Amino acid sequence: MKLVNKILNKLNGLYYPQEYLCLAKESLQDTLCAWLVCKDQLTKDVTKLHLFVGYSPLIFTLPSSCLKEIDQDQLTIIDILFTNKLLHPNETLARKDAIAVLRLKKIKQQIADSDTISYFEGIEGKHRFLSHFHQWIIGLNNRLNNKKAGNIFLHDNLYKQVQIAYSIPRNISLITVRENGGYNVFPTDLHGQIDNQHYIISLRHDGKACQQVSQARKILITQIHSQFFKTAYALGKNHMRDYREKENFPFSSSISANLQLPLPESAIFYRELELTDSFIHGIHRLFLFRILSWQQVQQNPSTLAHIHNVYATWRHNNKMTGNYLLR
Repeated sequence: MKLVNKILNKLNGLYYPQEYLCLAKESLQDTLCAWLVCKDQLTKDVTKLHLFVGYSPLIFTLPSSCLKEIDQDQLTIIDILFTNKLLHPNETLARKDAIAVLRLKKIKQQIADSDTISYFEGIEGKHRFLSHFHQWIIGLNNRLNNKKAGNIFLHDNLYKQVQIAYSIPRNISLITVRENGGYNVFPTDLHGQIDNQHYIISLRHDGKACQQVSQARKILITQIHSQFFKTAYALGKNHMRDYREKENFPFSSSISANLQLPLPESAIFYRELELTDSFIHGIHRLFLFRILSWQQVQQNPSTLAHIHNVYATWRHNNKMTGNYLLR
């Protein structure tokens, strides 16, 4: 089996050894744009408006501001096109302009004060980051090696959908929870601010981190400096750990304004959040929070994020720079 793995890794067309590549989000130039498509017309640039909040299944969210110009009868199924070309609303879609396309179906609407949040589940994804042959090799490797105990297996097309979702840099932030003097800190990249007052975070519903957030209700989420990337990945194991004493975590001497929670080292920006609603879909519990406060901690940020190797390889093959941080 080791020989087969070596052969597949030689043939997969990937340039970098790691599946996910960390970077300073602000340093990545010539990034892709994500367009909401309706009836083969570009409706809205949703690059900075959508949230990626689930990978099994793939889940995107869109605020009502993205959808108000679309006939509600057309919102059952949507396409999101990913392109590096300069496009404009109401242009007729040329499929050749798409580096990747995601097709999604609406699964839920959620009322958040005066706004409506729409949740969409991935149906199918197609991309041109790599050749069909290289995509087939990667799919074969996925089927042979990723069906392991404790691992969430992503079937062939779901795996492609996830690769596409990570062609947009996704912030890796740290969540801090506290109970009876104990703490936990763990990373997340399935999250984001959906409107001026609300924030969404997704966690595996069977994890201790999910239980802790549900019980704590008031939490801190912190964007961190890219130099903290190795520590952030190492904190991933805390998703399945109990509360521990403060000294076990990489906290700074600073605390948040209202909740008085300690800030992680290399904090750039934080939000204090209060839970208002949640629901389960697939392996995820999706939490809706109200934003209590926010504060910029560092100026000239270098925000930790990551992208998938297939997109990074496409960038490399097209002579695009990427100051990646290899773990």
